[in-house]
Amino acid sequence: MRVLLTGGAGFIGRHVLAELSAAGHDVRVLDSLRDDVHHRKPVSLPAELVVGDVRDADVVERALHGVDAVFHLAAKVGLGVDVADLPDYASSNDHGTAVLLAGMARAGVGRLVLASSMVVYGEGLGACAEHGKVRPGPRLETDLAAGRFEAPCPLCGRPLQPALVDEEAAPDPRNAYAASKLAQEHLATSWARTTGGAVTALRYHNVYGPGMPRDTPYAGVAAIFISALRSGRVPQVFEDGRQLRDFVHVRDVAAATVAALNASHGVRAYNVGSGTPRTVGEMARALSHALDGPTPAVTGQYRLGDVRHITADSSRLRAELSWTPRVAFNDGVAELARS
Repeated sequence: MRVLLTGGAGFIGRHVLAELSAAGHDVRVLDSLRDDVHHRKPVSLPAELVVGDVRDADVVERALHGVDAVFHLAAKVGLGVDVADLPDYASSNDHGTAVLLAGMARAGVGRLVLASSMVVYGEGLGACAEHGKVRPGPRLETDLAAGRFEAPCPLCGRPLQPALVDEEAAPDPRNAYAASKLAQEHLATSWARTTGGAVTALRYHNVYGPGMPRDTPYAGVAAIFISALRSGRVPQVFEDGRQLRDFVHVRDVAAATVAALNASHGVRAYNVGSGTPRTVGEMARALSHALDGPTPAVTGQYRLGDVRHITADSSRLRAELSWTPRVAFNDGVAELARS
């Protein structure tokens, strides 16, 4: 199949490109090579590369010529905790997606695999001893500053226990990036209903692995720890280090992304996670051990907009697309430390 992969020069994009090529697909990459991501370094890919922005309708028209499906990974990532970030997130992610979808409609391309994110769930779900599964209430800065990190039950105010989040959980985006990813899903759904196209939205959880961006505003927590360790510094773990995430290896994410081509027609969302929640502190300690570095420091610091726990129920992806994560956590961490 002839496919267009936007953002194919990025961290996840390169692994998706390798997976698509291994599966025998003919891939064209569209990437703007943003300076704040690629730092003007030369880029070489084993595929046709169109350098341009998805916000440019003429570039999109050229990139879509002759393709059968689109994998849309191009996006501005990161939290976007400053209000000043809003225009760039809305423009890069949402306007860019709208231009791409309009181009697909004109070109008659009816299949889209969209890279979404677990951030659309916000704080996800929590378990209250009295009220069962509930959407957590907002974490107030006064509580965070006092070291009260667990999200409260919105009904009784008691701290919640974490719970797995499935795709039917109500979205609750809590920062600029999250809002832009949910808007992408809404735009794609509108396109599908209007054109009869098919959309598979993949809500990636905490992706790690070789090629992770480091020392940039977009670095994930694992990359931040690696950078500290390679510089001889003690990794700084925010809050109490017990916040749960689902760390999933980038090759497993790439395999899930390519498997999404086999999803049924219509609109369907899938969580992409390992299925084994781990704490941020565990990740820091595992990387310190792999690099023979200092013991991480738990600082009690916090970032507004961070969620306390977000862990995936990926059973839908496993059942419907026969996908199984293959990279064990310890193996993946060791590989990341070597990369």
